[in-house]
Amino acid sequence: MPVTTTPRPTGHPGYSETLPRERESAAIARRLVRTALATWGLEDQIDTATVVMTELVSNAVDHGRFASIRVIVSRPTDTRLRLGVVDRSKVLPMMQTHSSPDEIHGRGLLIVDNLTDRWGTDLYRWGKQVWGELKCEPAQ
Repeated sequence: MPVTTTPRPTGHPGYSETLPRERESAAIARRLVRTALATWGLEDQIDTATVVMTELVSNAVDHGRFASIRVIVSRPTDTRLRLGVVDRSKVLPMMQTHSSPDEIHGRGLLIVDNLTDRWGTDLYRWGKQVWGELKCEPAQ
């Protein structure tokens, strides 16, 4: 599937890709994150950003609807990096703060909450985008 680069009148382009709603798509989403961050000279953020994107994709795979998701990597400002996943479900994600060590699911948004400066959900008429933002250095 093609990667979309969205030009903007000012600032940085955004990167996005439509992927199948399956676990294997997390690897492709991580590659998109690495590509975007390397392009922007933000290599120091790659490890954290790829973990956040993996958790967002995993959440969309588990709770989304329809066969595809869209992953987005953007810089809404010079000092912010935004990672997002769009799916066709309008069900809001809920961070679980009580899970047992034996559970293998349910900690994704807790990880996102701990690694990002802020995160949230944008609702659309047809679905939602769950996103997390990291602080980054202004462009040189």
